[in-house]
Amino acid sequence: MPRRATTTLRASWMAQELLTTFATDLSEVALIPGEGGVFRITVDGDQIWERKADGGFPDIAILEQRVRDRVAPGRSLGHADKKDTEPTS
Repeated sequence: MPRRATTTLRASWMAQELLTTFATDLSEVALIPGEGGVFRITVDGDQIWERKADGGFPDIAILEQRVRDRVAPGRSLGHADKKDTEPTS
């Protein structure tokens, strides 16, 4: 499978997870195609994850924590509230 397809599949899965977890807190999740393995997450214009700067793709629990901290800071994520783990490549 081409790298772009793999990145797109991972981004689609993460978007679905965010929409499921934050169904009432997010107004949209947008996937914008790019070149060169771009994977960037922003909330209200502020970058919370960038694949190259942060060392790979985030673990979904870390991503959910960072989004939660911006959109619903008092909300518990249950099992996802554990300590940060290493990002995946």
